Amino acid sequence: MAWKHRYTVLGILFTAWLLCYVDRMVMASAIPFIAKEFQLSALQMGAVMSAFFVGYAIMQLPGGLLADRFGPRRIIVITIFSWSIFTACTGLATSLVAMLSIRVLFGLCEGAFPAAASKTIATHFGDRELGRASGVVLMAVQLGALLAPSLVAVLVVTWGWRTSFYVLLVPGVLLALIAWRFLGDSASASQCSRPAAPGTRIIELLRNPAVRWCFATAFLSNMATWGLMNWLPTYLLEARGFSVVQMGTYMPLIFVGGALGYFLGGQVADRYFREARRVPVLCGLLLGAGFTFLATSAGSGYATIGYLTAAFLCLSAADSNIFTLPLVIVPRSAAASAFGFVNTAAQCAGFLSPLAAGYTLDASGNNFALLLYGFVSCLALSAVTASRIRQPSRTDFQAL
Repeated sequence: MAWKHRYTVLGILFTAWLLCYVDRMVMASAIPFIAKEFQLSALQMGAVMSAFFVGYAIMQLPGGLLADRFGPRRIIVITIFSWSIFTACTGLATSLVAMLSIRVLFGLCEGAFPAAASKTIATHFGDRELGRASGVVLMAVQLGALLAPSLVAVLVVTWGWRTSFYVLLVPGVLLALIAWRFLGDSASASQCSRPAAPGTRIIELLRNPAVRWCFATAFLSNMATWGLMNWLPTYLLEARGFSVVQMGTYMPLIFVGGALGYFLGGQVADRYFREARRVPVLCGLLLGAGFTFLATSAGSGYATIGYLTAAFLCLSAADSNIFTLPLVIVPRSAAASAFGFVNTAAQCAGFLSPLAAGYTLDASGNNFALLLYGFVSCLALSAVTASRIRQPSRTDFQAL
């Protein structure tokens, strides 16, 4: 059987998401060492991790509008090249102000990528395969988070935390060249209905109840998931007494569970819940909340790893469908805009969560149990909003 071009597209998008999250999650693993060098408080550590999300959240909807307007390929190439430059620049920071500035610019550069990638998926895969394609690509989210701790553990011990940012420049530049060569816009905006004006499109998105509930669910669930991902290395080192080597050995298991969740979430939804994707979202969020609660009260660090692995599996299965829903309830000409709108909520949560977590830890004397119970509450609330999602057909949505 001939190799289909769309599989090449899927492979490029998978690799780009992988690099995107390695670049992003290196900070979560390096922050304990950066904090030691810069003498940062927990709140300042949270600010460094949140700075990325300022730029990233700002660019979600504009990135979607640009991808719908000009096609996703050029947006993807520009974002990969520019975010790789600022990843390397992170290693040059010599003060907290410089670090914050670089991370905001890094977020701006990376912010247009998710919507452009979703546009590419929507234009190469039919409704019966969107969940599978999205799930496969989003597996890279957790695999990137998996690779980052091991990479940082080796590089920090050998050369220091700055090197972990420098080494990511080369693969980024190479991937940008590959994307330019092999990605095409043949099925993109030029073949869809003429895009509406940006203001009109935003208004129509806001009018759609399913899109609004997806927005709310993405915000609440990502308050928990981003909080867990960003503070997990510090939690294992300080609250559970792991060494750096132990962290690099056992924490990847959690992200393996997350990668499997993305894959299974897309497979199961496409097979059984194409017309009711809120069901796997709701189940994943409730189970994820339960396992996070068990992890918090576990008697040993190893039990915590096991429960969090199960939690990330369930939460990723839910996440896979939260971000597939915008692609199936709007016309393809507006897919990137809808994805960008929903992802804005997730990235606003990504900005607020590390700050709120840092404040909670400072105010409670590093009470990590209180912090994790807060994440459980966010997941419970997100299950409530997910239950309100009603999935209309494309024909029920006004032309954008």
